[in-house]
Amino acid sequence: MSATAENLEPALIEQIKALPPQRRKEVKTFVEFLTSQERTHALDEFLAVAGKVAEAGVPALSPEEIDAEIKALRAERRARAARS
Repeated sequence: MSATAENLEPALIEQIKALPPQRRKEVKTFVEFLTSQERTHALDEFLAVAGKVAEAGVPALSPEEIDAEIKALRAERRARAARS
């Protein structure tokens, strides 16, 4: 089955629904594994950059500045998604 980016999610959901319960559990476990790997990779990237930032003498952001950066990034993503 060939799925485009637009219908990938619904196609996957339909395929998962067609599986027996034990296989669905395996899919869930695999997705949890992939999610964990993504988080580990993101943390590794962050820590690699964090060391370079500290070496460069860049001051740490305050919790308020971090919150503002996160909100700005989320707004940017929403705007980008709305244009798509």
